[in-house]
Amino acid sequence: MREFYPLLVVGGVIGVFSILFTVAYVAMKDKKSAIGFDRHMSDKELLSRLLRYARPYVGSFLFVGVLMLASIAYDIVSPILIGSIEEMLRDDFEMARLLAYVAVYGSILVLSLVCTYIEAIVLQRTGQKIVSRIREDAFVHIEGLSHGQLNHIPVGKLVTRVTNDTGAISMLFTSIVVNLVKNCFIVVGVLVAMLCLNYFLTLMVLAFVPFIILFTVIFRKFSRRAYRRVKDGTTDINTFLSENLSGMKITQIFCREERKLAEFSEKNRRLFKAKQGQIFVFGIFRPVVYMLYVSSVLCLLYLGAKGYIDGVSFLGQSITSGTIVSFYMFISKFFNPIQSLAEQFNWLQSALASAEKIFTVLDMAPEVVDAPDAIELGDGVSGKIEFKNVYFAYEGENWVLKDVSFTVEAGQTAAFVGSTGSGKTTILSLLCRNYDIQKGEILLDGIDIRRIKLASLRRQFGQMLQDVFLFSGTVRSNIVLRDETITDGEVREACRYVNADSFIERLPKGLDEEVRERGNNFSAGQRQLLSFARTIVHRPKVMILDEATANIDTETEVLIQDSLERMMNIGTMLIVAHRLSTIRRADKIILLSHGEIIEQGTHDALIEQKGRYHELYTLQSRREQLRKA
Repeated sequence: MREFYPLLVVGGVIGVFSILFTVAYVAMKDKKSAIGFDRHMSDKELLSRLLRYARPYVGSFLFVGVLMLASIAYDIVSPILIGSIEEMLRDDFEMARLLAYVAVYGSILVLSLVCTYIEAIVLQRTGQKIVSRIREDAFVHIEGLSHGQLNHIPVGKLVTRVTNDTGAISMLFTSIVVNLVKNCFIVVGVLVAMLCLNYFLTLMVLAFVPFIILFTVIFRKFSRRAYRRVKDGTTDINTFLSENLSGMKITQIFCREERKLAEFSEKNRRLFKAKQGQIFVFGIFRPVVYMLYVSSVLCLLYLGAKGYIDGVSFLGQSITSGTIVSFYMFISKFFNPIQSLAEQFNWLQSALASAEKIFTVLDMAPEVVDAPDAIELGDGVSGKIEFKNVYFAYEGENWVLKDVSFTVEAGQTAAFVGSTGSGKTTILSLLCRNYDIQKGEILLDGIDIRRIKLASLRRQFGQMLQDVFLFSGTVRSNIVLRDETITDGEVREACRYVNADSFIERLPKGLDEEVRERGNNFSAGQRQLLSFARTIVHRPKVMILDEATANIDTETEVLIQDSLERMMNIGTMLIVAHRLSTIRRADKIILLSHGEIIEQGTHDALIEQKGRYHELYTLQSRREQLRKA
């Protein structure tokens, strides 16, 4: 009985670990809310959708499969060759035979290395093509979402979807799936080779498999929670950074750096703890699997040496030194893929979790879409605008506009005035179908805008907003917006027309001057003039100005006012303005209050009415006189 004590000690140690891990597995809460498990799509559905992206590259994956089978040959054949060399060296050494074994071994090794290299190159190229397509689909879909939908999704979350989550999917195609298949083939191939070599020792190795399965199941549960927490922490930090780096000036102005640092530190601490938890899980799993590997090697050496020394045959099979050497190598090649399978399965779950997040965005149906019978507008658009009994609310029935009706003839200039929240900007936003109305009609040249294709409709409008957005690039690229059909001559003509040429010519590189992020190397007035030039060069039929003269210095305001007067002669113009002195020349002034039109007409006509507009104009005139005084 004493001769089996070493085996009992090994079994006892493994049993203790099994009990401890099982207790931890049972004790851990498995509520979905506790582990942040927000999966709503099955693995089958996710894999099916991902395979649609991989289908065009099925030839590449079949080629990789052939290479994979060739590279696996080394893992299966090399232990047998080494065992044969060991027996030859002990019993009947022949140099020619040794060289032949070495040549075969070297050939298989070189073949495996070459196949593995080509396999990695093909997978990386194919995987990146697939991920690029997913990334482009996600970006295009986000571009098609309505303003209302985009307002409800943090920018940082969308950035994470298009960058981090697609990166996780990249691993799925470049390594995870192929390595899962490869490791399964290796395990099966090694097992078959061991059974052919000595099935008694193979049964001894298989005695450890139930424990491997047990530890893997337990590991999966803990690692899934760890992966979830890391992903959630990464998304939180990206969202926080996206918002706060954009608003850093406000943070500095109000001296809130310490407060923001505290918020960031808290999110950073959560991510740090999540990363630590992930490392801790893997830090336990890997040594435990290695313990099983070492235990199997100890049992192999003990039973093999005992059988070899005593000349004992087990189940009718004798054990030679070559058998022991071969099995020593086989055990390593058997356990390594199993350990990798467990880890890769969790990477697979992580990739599928990322895929679900991306598909959740892709499944968001745009709220503003083309009607099935939507038409394309031709070049003959005149720019007549009509609102007929329009009702609109951002949420529920909290009406922002109530029964709004007016008409702006082609070529006219209409100005919308009223207090903040009266619905002025909303009217301009509805014209471009950034949102859809609940009741009524909005017509462009007598056609309901819901019957016009979105792209065709929006091409008719040129918007000049108070907060001008400039992209990183050059002055030229911000004016033409990558439209290569617009010539430099047209760009310069537009700049002259809106008085933007006065400062562009003073720039060291002129139209090629660099524009930094959000145009922060230009003044507010310069950015506004560039937006005017950008609008003019695209030749819209209707121009929209939303507080375009706000927060502009007096000198620049003179240039802008001159530009506005010129642009009024181009086509229909809609203006939102708080300073009533800037809209006296408008053909129609519409006064709004709480989403309803209370007065409309020309400046002179409204002054004569002695109504609300007269009160506002008189009050502003007195303020301007006092300011000048």
